[in-house]
Amino acid sequence: MLEFLADPSVWLSFLTLTVLEIVLGVDNVIFISIAASRLPRDQRARARFLGLVGALVLRVALLFSITWIMSLGQPFVTVRGFALTWRDVILIAGGAFLIWKATTEIFSEMEGVAHDSHVGGKATFWATILQIMMLDLVFSLDSVITAVGIAEHVPVMIAAVVVAILIMMVASEPIARFIEGHPSTKMLALAFLVMVGMALAADGMHFHIDRGFIYAAMIFAGGVEALNLIRQKRRRG
Repeated sequence: MLEFLADPSVWLSFLTLTVLEIVLGVDNVIFISIAASRLPRDQRARARFLGLVGALVLRVALLFSITWIMSLGQPFVTVRGFALTWRDVILIAGGAFLIWKATTEIFSEMEGVAHDSHVGGKATFWATILQIMMLDLVFSLDSVITAVGIAEHVPVMIAAVVVAILIMMVASEPIARFIEGHPSTKMLALAFLVMVGMALAADGMHFHIDRGFIYAAMIFAGGVEALNLIRQKRRRG
């Protein structure tokens, strides 16, 4: 039944897909960390854990619905030559939500607007989880479509997704701690989320932006920010 595991190409696709899933999941981890940072400190780790568990469940469920996933690429309405699919709708809505959320956070950081994160903690906690799950759906759709395009066997796809999510669970705490401890890095991460939101919305409107350009910009800006942090540390030292 699992004879395909003896095929080296299967293991190569597994490794490739795992790396890609981690890369695609970085945006998700950043969003989860920023969303959870508005909660009381004792609830943040639980929110990050539930957010990533939700991402795992959604991705595995979507992988078992490959036929349905593929049908999302079929147009259900055409307006003046523009063929709209359900995938387009999800990407546009998800991109708009991500832009709105990131710009709202940027405004709050710049203007010093107080958040009532400690008032009605339970309602705020579940509202945060709901926001995380909404974005999980968008990121999961992108992730699953990538998985289907690279691997041929569902068990291989699921294994790669599980490994990637487990690695992100381990990395989420240090990432969240670093973002919380460095306001300029948090602002840069929010700017990245705006850029990712624009790319998602553009994809939904059939204007594909090569992710390589986005990740190259992120790496370049991250390198500049790292130099800035080293400079600040040396000045304080």
